[in-house]
Formats: sequence, structure tokens, C-alpha cells
Amino acid sequence: MDDNWQDNPKLAGIDKNKLDMLQQMARQGAGKSPSDLLPFIMNAASQGRNAGLNFNSNEINTIIEVLKMGKSPRERAKLDKVVNLMKMMK
Repeated sequence: MDDNWQDNPKLAGIDKNKLDMLQQMARQGAGKSPSDLLPFIMNAASQGRNAGLNFNSNEINTIIEVLKMGKSPRERAKLDKVVNLMKMMK
């Protein structure tokens, strides 16, 4: 993932510690298959909560919107699939 996504003005209201955690998670998750990605994200979310980093729904939606920018339709569809799976897990 390109490190410049954190500089997007839409993310200005999100705590830098949260964005840093997401960047670290993105690096660790790079190259994982979709079947491996969901458990990885769930584990990372749990670790974030344990560290006191909770994301509200507006933050999550904004981050997803920014991450989709510049992606191919296939990549956006993959991201949507993972997001929908996570919503079903709640």
C-alpha cells in the first residue's frame, strides 16, 4: 500500500495513531489471499481494541473510501467483499 494515502485530506480528523496502526496492518497483510485476509483483519481489529484504538463507523467508511481511490474495479470489489464479510461477523 502506498504510504501517501495517510495524507489524504479526508482523513484529517482521524487520530494519527489509528492511521499508523492501519499502515502497519496494511504492510503485514500485503499479499495475503482473500481467505487469509479476513482472519488477519479480525485479529488486527482485536489488537487495536486492546490498544485502545477504536474506530467509529464514520472513520471506517472514510478510510475505506480513501483506500478505494485509484484502485481497479476488481480491487475495489475485493475490498467491498472483505468489508461485507466483516459486517456479517459483527
